[in-house]
Amino acid sequence: MKLFTKCLIVVCVLAVSLFVLPGASADDWNKKTVVTFSAPVEVPGVGAQVLPAGTYVFKIMDSLSDRHIVQIFNEDQTHVYTTILAIPNYRLHATDKTVITFKERAQGEPEAIRAWFYPGAQSGEEFVYPKSKALELAKIANEPVLETPTPMADVEALKTAPIEAVNPAGEPVPVAEVVQAPVQIAKLETLPQTASYMPLLFCAGMLSLAAAGLITKYSS
Repeated sequence: MKLFTKCLIVVCVLAVSLFVLPGASADDWNKKTVVTFSAPVEVPGVGAQVLPAGTYVFKIMDSLSDRHIVQIFNEDQTHVYTTILAIPNYRLHATDKTVITFKERAQGEPEAIRAWFYPGAQSGEEFVYPKSKALELAKIANEPVLETPTPMADVEALKTAPIEAVNPAGEPVPVAEVVQAPVQIAKLETLPQTASYMPLLFCAGMLSLAAAGLITKYSS
């Protein structure tokens, strides 16, 4: 009877372990993305600057209720170039590749990053610029740009800085004129699966049959 009990416990443990499916990876949480630019690009934030052509790593540092904090690292992630205030923006169709959008600039000027979309996600990060730079970009692109009047002195300032939008005339406009509201999604976003779970279900079924056989044998 003791042997039967031990066998039954082992079978149950194996069956349960088959249903512990893999969870989301760290990259899915912080949306770590490796991006290579073939030309210089301008980025806002704490440490706003023009990044030379090269490879960089984008990651979400913090997710708050109404905003995200994004960091841009060098390729080996040993140096943070800038920390950026962003708010969610939405697109109708997700893509399987990273998408970076830019604001139009005057000829000869580096492009300014507008938004970053992670592969497979319908929501992306719309970057917020300092007030003076936002007005400059709005005039060149002839469209509203997100801005904050608060100096981007440190990361803590980004967590509470007001987020506004300015049009090419320098007038404040609703933020909704810059970012898209969430659209109705036909199906929930799910993490990509590399294989079917049917083999696991089959194995679990076989283990259940084995357990039933043991119960029948030792109870008769």
